[in-house]
Amino acid sequence: MNTARREIFKRRRVLPEASGLLAIVVLAALGAAAIHAQPQKNKKNPPVKGALVSDKGGFKILLGGQLVGREEFEIAPSGDAWLAHGTTEIHAPGAASSHVKSAFRLLPSGAPQKYELFVEGERKAEATVDFENGVAKTTRKIGNAIPFQQDVTFGAPMVAVLDNNLYHHYAILARIYDWNKRGAQTFPVLIPQDDMTPGVITVEAGASENVAGKSFETLKVTTADLEVHLFLDANHRLMRLEVPASKVVVTRE
Repeated sequence: MNTARREIFKRRRVLPEASGLLAIVVLAALGAAAIHAQPQKNKKNPPVKGALVSDKGGFKILLGGQLVGREEFEIAPSGDAWLAHGTTEIHAPGAASSHVKSAFRLLPSGAPQKYELFVEGERKAEATVDFENGVAKTTRKIGNAIPFQQDVTFGAPMVAVLDNNLYHHYAILARIYDWNKRGAQTFPVLIPQDDMTPGVITVEAGASENVAGKSFETLKVTTADLEVHLFLDANHRLMRLEVPASKVVVTRE
């Protein structure tokens, strides 16, 4: 593991070493909270009508106050579904540059249907995840290796996908959180660039906070070991993300 990656994460490996990606997103600690959900036939979460809304923009990725990357993204309706696209460039000191691209198809409720990932770094990597009846059917390929297939079973179709270095996934998470109910809410989670172990996260709204003279709604995303702080505007658009333990700050441009 390179020095830069070790500085950001001091837990466990979160990416295949061959990918060369900088694992800035903080869900490496999901292993401590991992679950192995049992199949539950004919059981579905009730849909959240109109959970997703159109959004488009970019994020700056800062590590210790230094610019290390940018992400461009768009979330938009497409027929009876929604499409989310994201592209991230990472250029961190002491690490190989990385290019990450994803395409994500979701139901209007925010439940995932299909996720595709393409990575260019020290080696190329790609993954496709099809979500069917609470099962994530995954095909992954690193470099020239033979593709690896794996099924991951969850108890319900509403699964949060929070992949490394793709911060618009947190914008989607802020939409599927039930703001009317508020309080602590748990979600099954999948990190396609990780080792595919299913886990859980807890999301909870906090008090409004002022940052740089602006007022934001807040969400705290936690695992057993780690916290991610989300700062949202009045329309619940993701404007800022902080990982205090890793000195990572992501801000909307």
